[in-house]
Amino acid sequence: MRTDTIAAIATAMSSSGIGIIRISGDEAVEIVSRIFLMKNGKKLSDMPTHTIHYGHIKDEDEVIDEVMVVLMRAPKSYTKEDTVEIDCHGGVYVMKRVLETVIKYGARPAEPGEFTKRAFLNGRIDLAQAESVIDIIHAKNEFALKSSERQLSGSLSSAVKTVREKLLHEIAFIESALDDPEHISLDGYPKTLQGIVEEAGKEIRKLLANSDNGKILKEGISTVIIGKPNAGKSSLLNTLVGEERAIVTDIAGTTRDVLEEQINLNGIILNVIDTAGIRKTDDVVEKIGVDRAKKYLNDADLAIYVVDTSTQLDENDFEIMELLKDRKAIILLNKSDLAPVTDRESIRKHLDKKMIAISAKEQTGIGELEETIREMFFTGEVTFNDEVYITNIRHKTALQEAMNSLNLVVQSIMDGMPEDFYSIDLMNAYEELGSIIGEAVEDDLVNEIFSKFCLGK
Repeated sequence: MRTDTIAAIATAMSSSGIGIIRISGDEAVEIVSRIFLMKNGKKLSDMPTHTIHYGHIKDEDEVIDEVMVVLMRAPKSYTKEDTVEIDCHGGVYVMKRVLETVIKYGARPAEPGEFTKRAFLNGRIDLAQAESVIDIIHAKNEFALKSSERQLSGSLSSAVKTVREKLLHEIAFIESALDDPEHISLDGYPKTLQGIVEEAGKEIRKLLANSDNGKILKEGISTVIIGKPNAGKSSLLNTLVGEERAIVTDIAGTTRDVLEEQINLNGIILNVIDTAGIRKTDDVVEKIGVDRAKKYLNDADLAIYVVDTSTQLDENDFEIMELLKDRKAIILLNKSDLAPVTDRESIRKHLDKKMIAISAKEQTGIGELEETIREMFFTGEVTFNDEVYITNIRHKTALQEAMNSLNLVVQSIMDGMPEDFYSIDLMNAYEELGSIIGEAVEDDLVNEIFSKFCLGK
């Protein structure tokens, strides 16, 4: 681990009210002391930890900016190292000049995520907690934020450590018994071990059960709006977005390409794609749009099928219904403010999915759509009282591998295999779970994880 002193701008590189330059390392306090002229004439290096000081940053005889400086001495800082944060005016040039001065006097530019990486390497947080930091930064809704905050507080780590402790106890017992069979008996132990392993597996399955919800909380629901031309798809998109994003006319086939929008529907993120109306056409450009609509449908988590109830069902509707038979889909009976020509029963004969009467024009039925989506993907209300949501594919993969190893232990017990077989698979499960919190992981993996962070974090 590199222990030199690092520095970076910790706020956005744009004009704002305040900018923060973060410095961490053994020389952080000394470096800033050399360029910070305190108003009261004292030296920063003589000040106690967790104090704030007013003065100016200077480079030799040149005053660069009027600042506030926050001093946090090791180990009570984000990185567990001596840390100084310079709060200067939030101009891009000013922030760059302050950073350049800090580097001139002995710091080096930090790499992306290096402050959090040091917090991990210094033992302040584990790897799962470190990964939650970037999830907090990129959270798109209240659910994702709360889930990431719980992970940062150690909810996932605690659950993983509890299972690991149980497995380690059994591994140690088996190894001791194999080394000293005269004094430690394994008679009847396989049955006891099976119960312990099955209980551990239950805890892992509980975590995995929330992984689909976790992915949705973090990334949103990939949603395709589909229907025949002029059914009201673009009007629906505009209603959901709250502005005129799509061109709406009475001319069928106005939308020829796809439009993508991210919508926060009271905490549920929808990554919405408005597609070209599906119909048979000789128009080359429109045909490309129709083909793209079908491709996006294949990759979507949810399809919203917009039916124009003021017209009869036709072959285009029947083609769409065939595409939706094996998919998560909601049927929106649009133009419900007009006299209906198509009713629910005529649709249900071909496609039995949840139907909601709406009017994209009058903006009615949207609340029921929101509630239906919530029920489809979250099986009711999402709460954070004691739930741990797996939002990271690396964590999910490790949990699955650990589960596979525990299943092998149970199978070995049922097959009457020797006890050393149990120990091998128990250790594999133990190590997979350890990879989640950063125990015995390769440096390349650690570097890859932190390379995804922004500078200054």
